[in-house]
Amino acid sequence: MNQKGANMVFIPEEKRRFPRIKVRLPLRYQVRGTPEFNNVITEDISLSGIGFASDKFIAPATKVMLEINALLHILTPIGRVAWTASSPHSDKYHSGVEFVQLDRNQKKYLQDFIGMQALRV
Repeated sequence: MNQKGANMVFIPEEKRRFPRIKVRLPLRYQVRGTPEFNNVITEDISLSGIGFASDKFIAPATKVMLEINALLHILTPIGRVAWTASSPHSDKYHSGVEFVQLDRNQKKYLQDFIGMQALRV
């Protein structure tokens, strides 16, 4: 038996371009092309996307309009659902949304907001 590999630990490769921080913020989203808005709370956020749980399944690749209440600003990116997974023992779904459009000033505010939140930890 090769003892050299016995203590190896597999660390999954991080695919995100920007680190996410855990933060709970009010979020409204609307699936593009539908009139319904849904209110949820974020789980995490980065400069490239956001994660949240909802009682509605949103298929990957679906475009969504977002309204993120980040303290004194409402950020309004357009996103694309990157993944959705059911939550075990629950009727909730967790979704990861990649920002595909975010105003430059809002992106700068988000960058500063994430920096401030990271310092609090």
